[in-house]
Amino acid sequence: MKVQVLLKGYNFLFFGLLALFIPFLPVYLGEQGLSASEIGLIIGTGGFVTLIAQPLWGFISDKTKTIRKVMLLLVSLTAIFGYFLFNVDSFMLLIIFALLVYFFLMPIDPLTESLNFTVSEMARVSYGSIRTYGALGYAVLALISGFAMDYFGVSSVSILFIIVGIISFGVIWFMPEVQASSKPVTMEGFKQVLNNKEMLLFLALVFISAIPARMNDTFLGIHIKALGGDTSLVGIAFFIAATSEIVIFALSFWWLRKGKEMEIITIATFFYFLRFLASGFVTSPIVLTLLQVLQMLTFPIFYTAAIQYLYQIMPKEWRATGQTILALLFFGLSSIIASYAGGYIYNEFGGHSFYFIISAMSFIGVLFGILLTIRKHKLNK
Repeated sequence: MKVQVLLKGYNFLFFGLLALFIPFLPVYLGEQGLSASEIGLIIGTGGFVTLIAQPLWGFISDKTKTIRKVMLLLVSLTAIFGYFLFNVDSFMLLIIFALLVYFFLMPIDPLTESLNFTVSEMARVSYGSIRTYGALGYAVLALISGFAMDYFGVSSVSILFIIVGIISFGVIWFMPEVQASSKPVTMEGFKQVLNNKEMLLFLALVFISAIPARMNDTFLGIHIKALGGDTSLVGIAFFIAATSEIVIFALSFWWLRKGKEMEIITIATFFYFLRFLASGFVTSPIVLTLLQVLQMLTFPIFYTAAIQYLYQIMPKEWRATGQTILALLFFGLSSIIASYAGGYIYNEFGGHSFYFIISAMSFIGVLFGILLTIRKHKLNK
């Protein structure tokens, strides 16, 4: 079986695992009686764990020249601790198992994206044609999870964790090894990364734009329930968001142009601003759910262009580590601020003001993106 076929199946399953965790952990914690501030505290602390775990496992992958074996270990432990997480109601145990899932699940994302980009280059297919299956997996599992929690109870997600984890392990087992890089890791390459001003400015843009995006990811489910929706509607919301990504990823070969990444990232950030601004005015949980179709104009465009830009400016031997840095900012460091600050804002000002505030934060990202685009054009003259 061709490696890209197995990789597509794996993407479906891995992003399915993310769909079990990211949208429904806040909902599950809320069902256990935790406040928005307490939920933000747990998820923000998970961001600290991610901050350590992603560079650690990315470095291990780079040094050992293997992505497959590292992913086998991480998927196994994610499934085990994910099962326990959604079966406990003690505050202390919730914290412990949530942090363990963060430690083993979140580092898989940059390794997966590195694998996707490497295989797409080797097979001469578009990155989006592989990543599309990740969006599909996220959509399907989010929908299933929402209805399962509604009909069988909130702990039913634990069974899905084990099932998806076991199948993921089997698919990875049959995948051939793909090295993270064909060149050795060197200190000189690392210095190039640190001394690359363009990369540092780009990562600053990613960080600024990621904070409001992560705030939305964390508190969307809570806000839908606060507006009167149920858990199945939360699943539908994330299903719509992930399904909308599929077309964008599939057509990335058409819309993604080399040399235009910064402009594309800025446009995606502008649509984040519009999406969150509109969310602030919505009072119906159904309308807010339908509004998630705007995901197609935000995350898939932003992240695909960001990966391509990163791979152009990153030394080849540090690609896996560079991918880790990108994921670290988008899912780790930004998540810390998003969760702590988001929990406080949501508790103190309510959901509508919460969305108006994060729309303003996204607009700051738009302005910074415009400045970087102007700077790039001046340098290229």
